[in-house]
Amino acid sequence: MTTERIGLYPGTFDPITLGHYDIIKRASKLVDTLVIGVAMNPGKNPLFTVEERCEMVEKMTLEFPGTNFVVKPFNNLLMHFAESVNASVIIRGLRAVSDFEYEFQMVGMNRRLNSDIETVFLMASDQHQFIASSLVKEIAFLGGDITKFVSKSTAEEIVARVEKIQAEKAS
Repeated sequence: MTTERIGLYPGTFDPITLGHYDIIKRASKLVDTLVIGVAMNPGKNPLFTVEERCEMVEKMTLEFPGTNFVVKPFNNLLMHFAESVNASVIIRGLRAVSDFEYEFQMVGMNRRLNSDIETVFLMASDQHQFIASSLVKEIAFLGGDITKFVSKSTAEEIVARVEKIQAEKAS
């Protein structure tokens, strides 16, 4: 009897970048179902609502036919969310040493909360190591080209949101 391997890739995804896209594509090969958990995380002052971020992620996952994706928002402890979706593994992406230090602490805490759920790290591909959602937003607010860092549809949504915010500030 085979059991389904459910993986969880959590993040704020504000916005989802090509780096996230790369991790999702690679993680989908490791599990039967990949739950992409979109954290509400109001402390990060997101540019998009959790519903908008879920929608952006769902658009992106349409590019992987035949892969079983589930996109869900969450606003609770990661391990509680992982348990609620029956995940046996949490997928995390690492870009740099600074990511590792934070993630190393989180794994230790998460193992104390539920030692049955493993954490797997995927190193960012070399062409995506420098991409961070916060930098993408900063570039957009300063009028730079973000199309090298996010999908076309995501870039359009970011530019529209930035223009709206700047217009509201100007009036």
